[in-house]
This record gives sequence, structure tokens and C-alpha cells, in this order.
Amino acid sequence: MRSFRTLRRALLRARRDTGFVAAGIPLHLALASQWVWGVTIVVKANAWAVVPIPFALFLVGVPALTVVQRHRYRALLGVDVPRLTPTLEPRWPKRALRWLSSAQTWRQVGYHLLLGPLLAAMELLVLAAWAAAVAGATVFGYASALPVDQAFFCTVGGVVLLCSAPWLAGATARTEARLAPALLGPSRNERLRQRVEHLAESRTDLIEAVDSERRRIERDLHDGTQQRLVSLAVNLGLARATLTDLPDDARTVIDEAHREAKEAIAELNDLVRGLHPAVLEDRGLDAALSGLAARVPLPVGLRVDIGERAAPVVESVAYFVVSEALTNVTKHARATRAEVTVERIGKVLRVNVTDDGSGGADASAGSGLNGLAKRVGSVDGTFRVSSPTGGPTTLTAELPCEL
Repeated sequence: MRSFRTLRRALLRARRDTGFVAAGIPLHLALASQWVWGVTIVVKANAWAVVPIPFALFLVGVPALTVVQRHRYRALLGVDVPRLTPTLEPRWPKRALRWLSSAQTWRQVGYHLLLGPLLAAMELLVLAAWAAAVAGATVFGYASALPVDQAFFCTVGGVVLLCSAPWLAGATARTEARLAPALLGPSRNERLRQRVEHLAESRTDLIEAVDSERRRIERDLHDGTQQRLVSLAVNLGLARATLTDLPDDARTVIDEAHREAKEAIAELNDLVRGLHPAVLEDRGLDAALSGLAARVPLPVGLRVDIGERAAPVVESVAYFVVSEALTNVTKHARATRAEVTVERIGKVLRVNVTDDGSGGADASAGSGLNGLAKRVGSVDGTFRVSSPTGGPTTLTAELPCEL
């Protein structure tokens, strides 16, 4: 049974390869024969001035024939020849010139005009081998018309060809399958460029999705959990003010619960602002950083000069950098003052945070600065830290305004 399945797969594969080869003959000869026919007419008529006309007609048919060949490879052989990058010029003269000057176009021309006839010859050879194999293998059906010795040799040759014809068809199909993507599809450099563009778009979509999810969490916390905590704190405050006849132990419990509720609200506010403050989306980076600087328990000089707003994701990263940098200054730097400068230089948003603390910060030591560097790198930005021992410490992030 296993041998039967193997034989059946081999026969199906031979039929597929032979059908693929047979379908390629008219396609490979179509444009080449048109070009030869046109040039022959021009030569016989001695009308050399119209020589470009057959070639122009040939060029017009190249894209359509490429599409048909791509469909042939996909439908009959299961090989997907990548599509070429379309020309994006809006006007047809420029689009035509760009198409004519493209290396992709001339690879297609070489495939159809030069390689096509050679492939057609190989395909005709495969069909001839099949025809000779069938004729030889069935020679005893008409052996009476041949001498006995010729019938014997024809039979042997037919059987040999019948065994080798599937291999010949498969080899031809595999050869064409290797050549077509290289000539009818984009080159290796073009495929790499398309891959890089696709990855950049995917990365941008992912960043925007994460940023959108962060904003949703911020809204849910602000409108849901935070409001419940505020209501709880208000109720506890009312209970403490109105229920004056409670035992001291009960009042102590209410006072402690009221204090914990207010601390939870403060922590939740800090968490929400760290995720994505609403003022950043509504009023921009200047207003958001002003509120952030006002909450820091040390003097912060702030200068924001950005003019046109950057992309929302970039503004979010810039805010996060300043927020984390000021948090580190407050907790670790033993500084008395900090300076924050945000400015737009061309298409780059530059963020500087400087403090007069003790210095010694190292972004490569696995600290929070390493997380800042990764956050900046997620939008193709650059992150630098200058922090000699004894200070000052300067954090610089340069972010592209548009992704």
C-alpha cells in the first residue's frame, strides 16, 4: 500500500510538472516571437526608422505577461513570485520614465526576451521526450509496420524515456522556479528594503497599540477605581465628622481608614500621571511637563520650545523620559535643583534633563536608566547619559517627531 501511495504521488507530481512546462511554451514564445516578427517586417521593408515600434509594443506587453507568468507559477507549481513594488508617481509620463529606468523592468525584459526562448526550447524538449516515450513504449501496437529489430529498440528506448521524462519535467520546473523569483520578482536588496519597511510599519503599529492601551487603562483608572476611592474617602470623612459618639477604638479605625484612602488616591494619581496624563493629550507636552515640574519637591527650571506638536507616541515617550528622570533626581541624586529643556530641531525632538546632584549614574548598570534607553530606542531615538562622579548629571534623548 505504501509503495502504491508513493507511485501515485510521483505520477501526480509528474503530471503537475508536465502541465506547468506545457503551459509555459506559448507564454515564453509570445513576446519574443512578436519582437522577432516585428523586426523582420522592418528589415524586409527597409524601414529602419520604425524599429523602436516593435520594441515599444514588446515593452507594453511585458507587465501583463509578467502577471500571467506569476499566476502560472502559483497555480500550477505552488511557487509564489513576489509582486513588484508599484511606481507611485501620480502622472503617467513620470510613471513611465520611472518604470523604464527601473532595474526590475529590465530583469523582466531579459526574462521574456532572452531567457524565454531558451526555456521554451527546454519545455519543447520535455514534451518531445514524453511523446517519444509514449510512442516507444506502445510500439507493439503498430509493430507490424516496423522491422522486428527496430520495434525492440524502440520499445527499450521508449521505456527508458518514460522513466526519465518525469525527472526531466521536474528538473525543468525546478529550474524555472529558481529563475522566476529572481527575474520577475524584486531583487534581494529590494526584498530586504520591503522587509525593513514592513517591520518599521509593524513596529509603529505596535507602539501605537501599546500607547492606546495605556491611555485606556488611564481612563479606566481615572473614571472607575479613582472615583470609587474618592467616594470612599468622602464617606469616611463624613463618618469621622458626624459620628462623634463612637468609642475611641472605632474612631481610630475610621481615622486610619480615611488616611489610607487618601494615600491610595495620591498613589493612584501618581500612577495615572505616569501612564499617560490626560493633559498631555488635551493640551500638549508644555502643559503636561509644567504640571509635572510643579509636583517635584525641588526647584525645576522648565523650557519647552517645540512649535508644532510631535506625534502622540513621541510626546508620550518624551513625557515618560522627563517624569522618570525627575523621579530619579528626587530619589537618588541628592540634588538641589534640576533643569528641563525640550526643543524641536528640524524633525528631531531633543529632551535634556540636568541636575546638580552627586552624579555617578550609569545607564549600563541595569538601573532605571536602561529602561529609559529602551523606551527611547523603541521609536528610533537616541539616549545619552553624562554623569561624572560629583555631578552634574545630564540626560539627553533625541526623538524623531514623526514615526
